[in-house]
Amino acid sequence: MNPLTLKESRWPEGSVGAESEHLRRRLGQAGIEGAASDAAALLCWALDCDRSYLASRGEEALPPEAKARLSEAASRRVRREPLAYILGEREFWSLPFGAEPSGLITRPETELLVERAAALLSGAAAPRILDLGTGSGAIGVALAKELPGARVVAVDSSGPALELAVRNALRNGVEDRFEPVRSDLFEKIPGDESFDAVVSNPPYIASSEIGGLMPEVARYEPREALDGGPDGMRFLRRIVHEAPARLKRGGILLMEMDPAQISWCVAEVRLTRAYGEPMVRRDLAGRDRVIESETV
Repeated sequence: MNPLTLKESRWPEGSVGAESEHLRRRLGQAGIEGAASDAAALLCWALDCDRSYLASRGEEALPPEAKARLSEAASRRVRREPLAYILGEREFWSLPFGAEPSGLITRPETELLVERAAALLSGAAAPRILDLGTGSGAIGVALAKELPGARVVAVDSSGPALELAVRNALRNGVEDRFEPVRSDLFEKIPGDESFDAVVSNPPYIASSEIGGLMPEVARYEPREALDGGPDGMRFLRRIVHEAPARLKRGGILLMEMDPAQISWCVAEVRLTRAYGEPMVRRDLAGRDRVIESETV
C-alpha cells in the first residue's frame, strides 16, 4: 500500500477538507502535476463555490450530490482527461472560454501573441484581423475584446471548433465583430479581402512526436489542432508564404511556434522578400515563441 494512503487526516471523515486531501493524494499517485491545484479546482466545481469557501468550510460535510459529481470528475482526471475539459471552461486573457474536446486548450504562453498584436494595432481605428486556426476562438475573441474597433475573421477547418469559437464570442460579447469561416487557411477567404494583421497559433508538432506528448494532450486534444505534418512546419510554411497576398502594405504577421522552429522560420520569412526583418518575441519563461513580421 502506498504510504500516502496511511496519512491521517485532520478533517472529519466525509468533510470538505477530508475529501480535498483524499483527492489530492489520489491525483498525485496518478502522476498528475499540480495535484493540489487540480483537486481544489475539481472540488470547487463539484460544490459550485470559490476557493475561499474551501478554506473556511473544511469541516463541513460534503453534500451527497457534490460527492457524486466529484467522484465522476476525479475518475476522469485520473484517466488524464484535461482539467479544462472536465470543468468545461478555461480562462485566457482574463476572459472566460468554454473548453470542449473539439478545440485545443489555449496555453498561457499564447497570451504573448495577443499582447503583441494588441500593441501593434492599438493605433488603428478599425483594424481587420485574420485569425488562422482559431480553434476555441481564444486569440480572436481576446483581440476583439482588447481592440473595440477591430473586426476579426476567424478561420478553422473544423466545423465543431468553429461552433465553439462562436459560442465563446457570444459569451464575451464580441459576436458582432467576430466572423467565423470554415476554411483550410486562406482557401475560402475572398481574394480581394486584405487585413491589417494575420495572427496564428497553427498546428506545429511533428506527426511522429504526438504520441510522446503528455497523455492529456496525446489522448484527448484534437489531433488536427496539433499535427503540423512530418516536420511540424506544414502550416507555418504555408502561412509565411501565403500571408503577404492577404496583408495590407505594412500589415503584420504574428505566429506562435515551438522555440526550436524559430530560426527556421526567420530564414523562411527572409526568403520570401515580402517582409521586413522579422522580430522574435520571448514568452514569460524566456523562450523564443513568436515571430513578428511586417510586409513591405
